[in-house]
Amino acid sequence: MNKSDLHKSLKKLQDLKYREMQIKIVPTIDPKSIIGVRTPELRTMAKEILKSGDYKRFLKDLPHKYFEENQLHAFIISGIKDLDECMQELEIFLPYVDNWATCDQMSPKVFKKHKDVLFSHIEKWIASDKPYTIRFGVGMLMEHFLDDDYAAKYPEMVAGLRSEEYYVNMMIAWYFATALAKQYDSILPYIEKKRLDDWTHNKAIQKSVESYRITPEHKEYLKSLKIKKGSRDNSIRK
Repeated sequence: MNKSDLHKSLKKLQDLKYREMQIKIVPTIDPKSIIGVRTPELRTMAKEILKSGDYKRFLKDLPHKYFEENQLHAFIISGIKDLDECMQELEIFLPYVDNWATCDQMSPKVFKKHKDVLFSHIEKWIASDKPYTIRFGVGMLMEHFLDDDYAAKYPEMVAGLRSEEYYVNMMIAWYFATALAKQYDSILPYIEKKRLDDWTHNKAIQKSVESYRITPEHKEYLKSLKIKKGSRDNSIRK
């Protein structure tokens, strides 16, 4: 399928109400780049493109014009079964990721069987100067290394990050909220000792309090650890 035909197919699936919602929740990209195609339909299309074997031409054609093309790209990469091919395509695509949705919805299935290789890339991703590459790295650490593969060095890596980017700090907060739900005793000292910047610290507590996976008792204690504005020198990011 060439670009013109692909664009026509996407526009046939347009949902204008959904488009308006997407414009609001993905504010970092040009609204003109959003067609308004629902995620299940994009996932179906990505599976069809991947199954046809004609996906490599599409993956090479960067940058894309539409948000939905980036979504397709993310879903296709997520479905590639060969680790080397998947990682190669991912590394090419990551610098083009410009929004949280494409970043967070890209989750290669093949990573589950290759944690050592994945971790070596995570170390590089979180050291990137590109916000969505960092966000993706932290997201992969959260998805794959908070259960049986958990080790104390992983939250240490995340706690050491500092960024002025909202979507990086939101992912750090999300990581620690999820980590508190899964590894409470190990993660709590990061909150007690205020290892994160103020905004991210408070956001991690907020997300934890909103989680059904954390006990009421733990929630009450976490709320007592919130940092009040002006209570220490670190500025709270807006």
